[in-house]
Amino acid sequence: MRCLALDLGGTKLASALVVDGQLQQRRQIATPQQNPAVGLQHALAEIIQTYQGQFDAVAVASTGIINHGVLTALNPKNLGGLADFPLQASIARHTDKPIGLLNDVQAAVCAEYREQDKSAVQNFVFITVSTGVGGGIILDGQLSTGPNGISGHIGHTLADPNGPLCGCGRRGCVEAVASGRAIEAVSSGWETPCTPKQVFELFRKNDAKATALVQRSAAAIANLVADMVIGLDVQKAVIGGSVGLAAGYLPLVRQYLSDLPRFYQCPLEAARYGGDAGLIGAAYWMENKLNNNLF
Repeated sequence: MRCLALDLGGTKLASALVVDGQLQQRRQIATPQQNPAVGLQHALAEIIQTYQGQFDAVAVASTGIINHGVLTALNPKNLGGLADFPLQASIARHTDKPIGLLNDVQAAVCAEYREQDKSAVQNFVFITVSTGVGGGIILDGQLSTGPNGISGHIGHTLADPNGPLCGCGRRGCVEAVASGRAIEAVSSGWETPCTPKQVFELFRKNDAKATALVQRSAAAIANLVADMVIGLDVQKAVIGGSVGLAAGYLPLVRQYLSDLPRFYQCPLEAARYGGDAGLIGAAYWMENKLNNNLF
């Protein structure tokens, strides 16, 4: 099957034909920022026209939450002018091919699960630790999206009831403790302000303040993994994102997880896919869906 895959992010809109997990004719443009709703309508029309006649279905990985074909978010302000954007209807104006929509991290977990031994791993989670913290969940070999598209927003589970206020409006979410944004909220107030990248450079030089900050993040992610294991019987977790894949971070998460009772533990791996995970995963999910594989 030839699938036109789109990856809609806050700053970029990527597209490619995906055939047997391989990308062809990959393109990328900036996500429209001025009058974004109208700009995105035009961008989608142009992209679909560019690939017209070359695809059998359209699969989209998007930032935010996909709720019955509409793009929204836990904090709609994060989407700017794209809050409540009718994503499915906007694509359907330009093609009669089947359309599938996923959150970008739900798509990423599909890409990562594509490489797993399905007979050994039926319950699987992908956690991205980047500017924010997100997740994708496979249960009994099937992607979990939930009736409202919310499933996998595990960065908004509780890490510390007395912790910082999260952008979603709840206090002490994992994202408010462990994300790159959370790290920067602390390090930007140091006597010598630091970016998250600089924090990790200091961490690898055994700087005490930087080490404590990275440890706080890694401990929160280890406990998030433990919650997934004990709550969902997850058999394996994959960690990705700019923070999650930073040198020295995953071993620290493994260390904190290994300190917990064994029923809270599972194998941890680094994510295999980078920026193309959304494209590959959305296409993989769509192909399985159309073939009635119940994935």
